[in-house]
Amino acid sequence: MIGYVTVGTNDLPRAAKFYDALAAEMNTPRMMEFETFIAWGTPGGSCGIAATKPFDGQAASVGNGVMVAIEARDQEQVNRLYAIALENGGTDEGAPGPRGEGFYAGYFRDPDGNKLNAFVMG
Repeated sequence: MIGYVTVGTNDLPRAAKFYDALAAEMNTPRMMEFETFIAWGTPGGSCGIAATKPFDGQAASVGNGVMVAIEARDQEQVNRLYAIALENGGTDEGAPGPRGEGFYAGYFRDPDGNKLNAFVMG
């Protein structure tokens, strides 16, 4: 149902470094790139993600209660994505581990403060 999600950024080159690193682990290329917008995904594939400067020209801000979840292949990839996020300017929001039965996730924020997680079910 969801084609892509966007996260706001006030520093596109910094956001690009962060998301390029996560996308490389997921074997997902940049799909579109403009002066104020970069999207990662595969046309016809699963949901993509984009970092963008807000269209209205105002500063990007973080939505309270908003989170983007990245589906990983397995627990090891969750651990790697979490580590990659922290190595590329992200901050910890909850180390990888089980979160209830059949759900394993690690939570982090990108350099702009947008909340994400990497997860696997089953």
